[in-house]
Amino acid sequence: MDKVRWGIISTAKIGVDLVIPAMQDKTYCDVTAIASRDLEKAQAVAGQLGIPKAYGSYEQLFADPEIDAVYNPLPNHMHLEWTVKALEAGKHVLSEKPSGLNAAEAQKMGAVAKRYPELKLMEAFMYRFHPQWQLARRMVLDGEIGELRTIQTFFSFYNDDPTNIRNIKEYGGGAMLDIGCYAISTARFIFGDEPKRLVGIVEYDPEMEIDRMASAILDFGYGTAEFTVSTQVEPYQRVHIVGTQGWLQIEIPFNAPTDRPCKMWHQKDNQVKEIVLETANQYEMQGEVFCNAILDDTEVPTPWADAIANMKAIDAVFESHRIGGWVDV
Repeated sequence: MDKVRWGIISTAKIGVDLVIPAMQDKTYCDVTAIASRDLEKAQAVAGQLGIPKAYGSYEQLFADPEIDAVYNPLPNHMHLEWTVKALEAGKHVLSEKPSGLNAAEAQKMGAVAKRYPELKLMEAFMYRFHPQWQLARRMVLDGEIGELRTIQTFFSFYNDDPTNIRNIKEYGGGAMLDIGCYAISTARFIFGDEPKRLVGIVEYDPEMEIDRMASAILDFGYGTAEFTVSTQVEPYQRVHIVGTQGWLQIEIPFNAPTDRPCKMWHQKDNQVKEIVLETANQYEMQGEVFCNAILDDTEVPTPWADAIANMKAIDAVFESHRIGGWVDV
C-alpha cells in the first residue's frame, strides 16, 4: 500500500472546508469516499470536492473494503459511537477533538482500540504539527527562555446562535469542549507533563445552558498555565510562554492561516526578535503524519493516552467550578 484510502463520515464544515482539501493535497492521502445520513448531501460534497464515492450511511462506508482509514468530524456527542464502530469495522481512525464528552468516553474508545493493536487511533489536534508549535516546544526544551514557569492562553469567538451545534448542550456544545481543549492541550504539550491539580470557574449561558466562558489555573508542580476561553466575546487568540530568562509569544496559535506566514516573538537578554514561520497547512501535516504511521506501522505522534489525559483535565475544570475549589487531576 503506497497510499492510505480515506473515508469521511459526515459533511461537517471543518471537513469540507479545511481537512478534506488539505488531505487531498498530500502524497500519501487518497480521499476515496464520503458518507452522510443524507445521500444527496454526500453526493453533492463528493461532486464538489472530486471524491469518487458517496454513501447514504456511515455503515455503508465502513463496509467498503477499499477504505483503510476514517476521519470522524461528527458532533462531539457522536465521537464515541462512530469511532468505536469504525475500529470494529477494521478501520484506522482520526477523530476530531475533543475525543468525547468526558474522560470516561475517551477511556472507552481507548479500551476498544487496545483490542485492535494493528489499527491506529489519534485525536485530531492539528495545531501540534504546525511549524510554530514545533519550534516553540523545541526552543523551550533547548532553554531559550530559561526555565519554563508559566503559560497564558486566551482563545475566543462570538457565536450566540442557538441552532449552532456549538451551542446545543446535548451535542456537547460549549466553550470548554470546543476551544478550552486547545488551551489545556497546548499547556500539556509545552510542559511535556500533566497538571497535578487545577482550579476553574465556568460561566453558563442562562438560555442555552452551555458554558460560554471558562477560566482555569493548572498547577504543574514547578510552573503554571492559565487560560480563559469564551464563545461569546470578541474573537481573539494569543499564547504567551514565559520562563526565567525570556518569553515566547505566538500570534495566531490555533487557527493558523494557510495563505501567509505565522509570526512569533522571542525575548531574551533584553532583546525581542520577530520570528517569521514558513507558510504551512497544519491539516495537511496532520494527515501526512497519520498516513505515515499507518504505512510504516509506527506509533502515531499523539497517542490515545494523551486524549484521555486531556479529557481528565477538562472534566476537572467543571468539577472545580462545581465544588468551588482546587481539584486533583
